[in-house]
Amino acid sequence: MHLHYLRELDDRFDIAALCDLSRTVVDRLGDAYAVSRRFTDWRDLLEEPLDAVMVLTSGSHEPIAVAAAQAGRHLFIEKPIALSEAEGQAIVAAGQKAGVRVMVGYMKRYDASVERMAHELQSLTPLRFARSTTAEFPLKWYVAHYPVVRGTDIDAGTATRLQADDEARVTAAINLSDPVLRHAYRHALLDSMIHDINLMRGLLGEPRTLRFASVTQAAVSLFVEFPQVDAAMHWINLQDGVARYRQEFAFFSPQRGATLIFPSPFLRGAPIELVLESGSLESSASSRTVETLSFESAFKRELVEFYECVVKDREPRTPAPDAVRDVTFCQEIIKLAKPPS
Repeated sequence: MHLHYLRELDDRFDIAALCDLSRTVVDRLGDAYAVSRRFTDWRDLLEEPLDAVMVLTSGSHEPIAVAAAQAGRHLFIEKPIALSEAEGQAIVAAGQKAGVRVMVGYMKRYDASVERMAHELQSLTPLRFARSTTAEFPLKWYVAHYPVVRGTDIDAGTATRLQADDEARVTAAINLSDPVLRHAYRHALLDSMIHDINLMRGLLGEPRTLRFASVTQAAVSLFVEFPQVDAAMHWINLQDGVARYRQEFAFFSPQRGATLIFPSPFLRGAPIELVLESGSLESSASSRTVETLSFESAFKRELVEFYECVVKDREPRTPAPDAVRDVTFCQEIIKLAKPPS
């Protein structure tokens, strides 16, 4: 979701080099985006005279991010920033020591409708309750229209080593052998629900208490006390089914209600709907409006934010320390959900 937007933003970005474990992938994309400097080892990439590095790997981001910061490169890191709080803090420390900007890719925070919701919440008082629900649908159908390039030429030993490294980092984070909780932490929480956590934190502030956490193969349910209001947060696993992706964030006050309805983020140009509801104590009359604020991609808007932060030397809206708190919260969820020994 990044390369084509970087190319559209060629007045701000130059794609100078590419790196992937698969030579097939890096060559196909290098040809497609006219990038001549191509690598299969990130250490070689960091030898290049780059202004910034985007760390988009599926495994731990810590080794690459720390080394890139030490090399003086500004960093855009996809969520999650790391697989544990300790890893995240190492990235934060490296970025601060090197004096580089570190931004984490929570694209939903940059959508125009989310920005509008933040404004609406200022007048939605008193808040009585908040709710988020994400029904996760099989990804392949939502990315099938993209020219996804896959390679089968990754060395088997490298793949095995990286998988073992991933498992070791999960163990260091939650210190559990339970396969359900391990899978939920690594995939349901860090890969998906962390978006929900970050967005709710961005709108409501820092959670005071995690009161309840249920974590199963089928779903994750949380009850969280925020400074203004309590919230129920649900993530449902439909990745082996046929139901469509659905995500909602709803906020309720006695006079008004406001809801964000998200399409799959991979449907380019599909807008988020902002639903506003109100009524009157004088009659049974009520109103409901559905607003579409923008068709501009949040992925593109977050890249513009990254550019602005680097050239103007300012903190991004989704900085590294904030992203670390999301990972810490995910660790707390697993700790609370763990059955008593």
